[in-house]
Amino acid sequence: MEPFEIHEPTVEPLPVVASVPHAGMWLPPGYERRFASDAMRRLPMTDWYVDRLFDFLPSLGVTVIAATVSRFVIDLNRPPDGKALYPGRYETGLVPLASFDGSPVFSDPPGEDDIAAARRDFYDPYHAALGRVLDEHRRGGRAVLLDLHSVTPFATRISGPLTHEIMLGDRDGTSCDAWLTDAAGKAYGEAGFSVVRNDPYKGGWITASNGARPDVDALQIEMSWAAYMDPEHPETALGSERFRAARKRLSAVFEALLPDAARHLPAG
Repeated sequence: MEPFEIHEPTVEPLPVVASVPHAGMWLPPGYERRFASDAMRRLPMTDWYVDRLFDFLPSLGVTVIAATVSRFVIDLNRPPDGKALYPGRYETGLVPLASFDGSPVFSDPPGEDDIAAARRDFYDPYHAALGRVLDEHRRGGRAVLLDLHSVTPFATRISGPLTHEIMLGDRDGTSCDAWLTDAAGKAYGEAGFSVVRNDPYKGGWITASNGARPDVDALQIEMSWAAYMDPEHPETALGSERFRAARKRLSAVFEALLPDAARHLPAG
């Protein structure tokens, strides 16, 4: 299994890369036997169909890298050393041992050798490829990274029920210049989405590590499942009217956002 897919622009490339690290659902053969329950076998922490929801991005000039492996094998949006992103706050780890609501994920958790193999086979290749496409698509020495996610709207150990559809995370203003968060907030708001910044999601490892690069503006965009599907029945999302309507609205968001982003990057 390839650890990711890269979808190149079908028009003139923009200096913009989109990352989709949590929509993958592939598991190694026999991995299901490790799970603690049937609920975990349904992969409840998946960012359901985000890769499909944003599959229009290459037609707008955006390069998309999307993971194929489930985050229950390894979470591409956590630090490689397993350290906490936000010390003192509930977090799921490099290999999640508990879900967002605190339920155990595994009856037979992966061991150190399993985790090392998952890092070698999935984590390291994804991050290397992400760095490479950012380098390839810079303009005037700079690029924009949009890290795309979705999440349950129901209460978890991270937060109460979500009250907004879109949560923009720029690590409290440290992962990108303010123009990018402002432009994204404006574009989503004009498309009718309710938007909040850095609450409860400020951006994970992909945003933090790439946003620390002097040549990258990185923004995490977290979306409530309720914005595009029935959150209690994700299996019904594809083909539903809610999904189609959300995809149309999101296309309008990016048709507004991308030219604005390009104007803020150096020419040449």
